[in-house]
Amino acid sequence: MDLVTPDGAGASFRVRLNDGSLAVDEREYPLPGEAHAGWLDIFEALARDFGLRAPLSREAPPVDVGAPALEPVLTEPLSASMPYGYGDPCVVRVGEGDYRLLATSNDAPNAFPILTSSDLKAWRHLGFVFPEGSAPPWALTGAGVADFWAPELHRVGDEWWVCFTARTHDRTLAIGLARGASPDGPFTPDAAPLIGGGVIDAHILVDAAGAPWLIWKQDDNDRWPRALMALLESRPALVPELFEGKDARTAAFLLTLWPWARSMEPMRQFFVLQTLVEAVGEDLDAFAGRIESLPEAQDILKALRTRIFAQRLSSDGRRLEGEAKVILHNDLPWEGHLIEGVWVTQEGGRYYLVYSGNDFSTARYGIGLAVAEAPDGPYRKGAEAFLRSTPQWWGPGHPSVTTDLDGRRRMFLHGFRPGEAAYGAFRALLTTPVRFEDGEVRL
Repeated sequence: MDLVTPDGAGASFRVRLNDGSLAVDEREYPLPGEAHAGWLDIFEALARDFGLRAPLSREAPPVDVGAPALEPVLTEPLSASMPYGYGDPCVVRVGEGDYRLLATSNDAPNAFPILTSSDLKAWRHLGFVFPEGSAPPWALTGAGVADFWAPELHRVGDEWWVCFTARTHDRTLAIGLARGASPDGPFTPDAAPLIGGGVIDAHILVDAAGAPWLIWKQDDNDRWPRALMALLESRPALVPELFEGKDARTAAFLLTLWPWARSMEPMRQFFVLQTLVEAVGEDLDAFAGRIESLPEAQDILKALRTRIFAQRLSSDGRRLEGEAKVILHNDLPWEGHLIEGVWVTQEGGRYYLVYSGNDFSTARYGIGLAVAEAPDGPYRKGAEAFLRSTPQWWGPGHPSVTTDLDGRRRMFLHGFRPGEAAYGAFRALLTTPVRFEDGEVRL
């Protein structure tokens, strides 16, 4: 299978399959530009035309008659300045009958919308953590290149802290902290990231003794697909050893595409490589077994396990103290190639950690639980996700937990409309009541 170089206008490319006979099958596909959904369309067509792996995002979830209903809260943008909706929602109580919602803003000019509610049902847009022009100088801004993800708002001492993820000027992800005297801002970001080197999904936990902790994900799942492509490029003969059938055809095709895609922005590279990522994640342990004997694949092998870390923060939030400790990694089949989006709540002397797993843009994304007696574990996981996609809402994830007006726990999360799961697509705000007791979660 060969990729014919995109035409001079850059508007399309042609794929040619030569099976060794005189017949040559050649098809042309339009380049999708910046849109994730466009790349999904192309790979769906390649699966149909040439037998490549089809994107999992086009696969509906199984019907689970016992699944809890997810209550939609916000299903349209409250403002044109928040086009991406309410991904990675942080819902917190900031006073009696007073709540705030912060959400991911991707590459929008205004970073991290702030919304307010008195009843967790009707919401009003207040403003942004970083209005246009006020983002921290270390963070990359601009359409198509910026990534402002997963903000959280917490009261620590006399301040309100916002922890968040942004992309630095070297294109790696870092975690920053901003602080203000009010939950509505203005927020002043620290001059430098709190931690860098490809990290994401920061969560601040104030433990039973009042000490702050930072919990975060090492974003190795952003790194290993590129490393795998480099390995296959240097040793193409590995393709049939590591993959078979449609996955081998997918890897071979991507090898022809890789010299062109190598210079793309990180998220756009993921769009191109997503079906290969899904092939690996289909049975992560089996793939790890196939590469464990390859000396040049040891970095890939390590990065296949997404690590969630916990570490104490200084009382002023200016530095990390002590040693970072791995508290979770993806080791269950339902989690696939990653876990992320951690939130910890305390109940009955235990720490209940809810988290997301699998591919965010597919119906396989879900929410799991781990329980510990201390912030840094050890954590005991449930064997399966306790919340999965429904026919109405796909990819439920990145939960936060708050207390409603009646004193009950309520979990907020995001979800896609069916068939629309993709980076940059609108994500609705959903909710469900939740109880944490006896080391388990009940919906």
